[in-house]
Amino acid sequence: MAVVEESEPEFKPQKKKPVSEDDKRRKKMPPGSLMKALIRPGAGEETPTEGDQVIYHCTIRTLDGVVVESTRAESGGIGIPKRQVLGKSKIILGLLEGFPTMLKGEVAMFKVKPELHYGEEDCPVSIADGFPKDDELHFEIELIEFSKVKVITEDLGVLKKVEEDGQGWEQPREPYEVKAWISGKSGDGKVIFSHTHGEPFLFTFGKSEIPKGLEMGIGTMTRGEKAVIYVIKDYLTQCPLIPFIDGVAEVHFEVELLHFVQVRDVLGDGRLIKRRLHDGRGEFPMDCPLHDSLLHVHYKGMLLNEEKTVFYDTRVDNNGQPFEFRSGEGLVPEGFEMCTRLMLPGEIASVTCPPDYAYDKFPRPEVPQGAYVQWEIELLDYEKQKDWTGYNFREIMDDVEKIKGTGNRLFKEGKYELAKAKYEHVLREFNHVNPQDDDEGKEFSDTRNLLHLNTAACLLKMGEYRKSIESCNKVLDANPAHVKALYRRGMAYIAVGNFEEARADFSKMTSVDKSSEATANAALLKLKKEEQEIHKRARQQFKGLFDKKPGEISEAGGEDLQEEAPGVSLDADALNDDKEHLLETTAHPPASIWSRLWPSGRKLFATLGLDRCAIL
Repeated sequence: MAVVEESEPEFKPQKKKPVSEDDKRRKKMPPGSLMKALIRPGAGEETPTEGDQVIYHCTIRTLDGVVVESTRAESGGIGIPKRQVLGKSKIILGLLEGFPTMLKGEVAMFKVKPELHYGEEDCPVSIADGFPKDDELHFEIELIEFSKVKVITEDLGVLKKVEEDGQGWEQPREPYEVKAWISGKSGDGKVIFSHTHGEPFLFTFGKSEIPKGLEMGIGTMTRGEKAVIYVIKDYLTQCPLIPFIDGVAEVHFEVELLHFVQVRDVLGDGRLIKRRLHDGRGEFPMDCPLHDSLLHVHYKGMLLNEEKTVFYDTRVDNNGQPFEFRSGEGLVPEGFEMCTRLMLPGEIASVTCPPDYAYDKFPRPEVPQGAYVQWEIELLDYEKQKDWTGYNFREIMDDVEKIKGTGNRLFKEGKYELAKAKYEHVLREFNHVNPQDDDEGKEFSDTRNLLHLNTAACLLKMGEYRKSIESCNKVLDANPAHVKALYRRGMAYIAVGNFEEARADFSKMTSVDKSSEATANAALLKLKKEEQEIHKRARQQFKGLFDKKPGEISEAGGEDLQEEAPGVSLDADALNDDKEHLLETTAHPPASIWSRLWPSGRKLFATLGLDRCAIL
């Protein structure tokens, strides 16, 4: 019997933490260059570590007791403690070593040699002229407090200390409506203002109604969170909350984020706005309706006129029954679906929608053409699409036909993105389908190929030609002689100006399927003529460019070179017997100089005779 020796576990050395600049400075410290004397003991057992903000008073004296500099008012300072973040702020070496030895509330005297304070070679902290940086000095430090902080701006101008964690993970952003208790104190503890009684302070995020630094800090908070946000003068913009900031070096804002209303600029241009009126159940966005979910909603539609004319209300016009629709099928106005998919079950929202995302594409007699509308929507609940767990092969393929049929309808309606999503959904689910015999295997393979080619057709429509080629390749990798895939890929190659690749695909069609010979030969002949036309245009465009003597400048093509290369429109015909749809896409001009010479795509494809492409 063979004996298998246990191999020793492979040792994987841990990655070394990169040496920081502060660590490099510490290595240069000579022994005995820093000494500490305790004046008043602190409380607790914890000491500051990297990432902590330390708030402290500091008085610097010569060895004779003469005060050189101080933060304390009684010693000539302004009375405001210093704030620094260990590992982030620029700190003299002596304090960088001294802070980690101190407790909260402790007062200590550090005797510091020049090379550990401002006399350090390449000291990162600047000092005023006349400061005795070459002398040994006493630093009296009172560590008022220290805590972990979130660094919000790289220059440490805005920091946040969490006092009490909030709920969930959603944070306010533009243009959310925010309600909070807010008070502000100067660095020396004097109250500047307070909104902690009566009505909470209400503001719209992104409208400059509060100081910039405070808004940045609140943008990192969650509902119910309590925090202190430290903001220096550079981020204290004038606003209704603090109209006067003169003479204020920094403000410590104490904030309790009570509530915020989710307001979403869905399109990013201010035209489609969703405002949450009543919170729903669950966490956003994890519990929002997924693609291909069945949604149950009540809604009321109104015109944005003075009368706020109601043109439909499910509670009145639908016998009180909710309206049902399946997302991703293009059965409701696009703006309506986009906003309901951002809702939680039980949520009520108000949606203001522009006409091109409302009823311009879904005409109804009550809504004038070009009218903005407002919907008040309540998402009662939704049902996720059932997966195929427990289905047999026939049940799965029947469901696939339904989804594919929906995709084909969407393609005919010009909703290519939605159609593509249907095909891609089935292709993803196909990864978990295992045919049990040869007949099932053939049906599965044929259906998958059709889905890839339909996806390619959608991508052609959307102008994503490279991705269309990739979809065709997924068919041709398994079946290099697939005529329809060759033809569709040839069309995509033409769209990007790769004539040689297109010629190879059309030529291969004739060798694998004689019935396609006439169509392929016609395409090749027209392709050749078009290439000749492009070369002719090139000669005309650059006529005279190389006919001048040395030193002379020749203009090539006159004013034509100053024109933008035209867009390329494609109308192409796929080899499909049912010929369901026309394919019209817009291409970006090729990046080469030939893009200047490229004719309009519609003319090109009309010349080529490739003016139709069918969905399979």
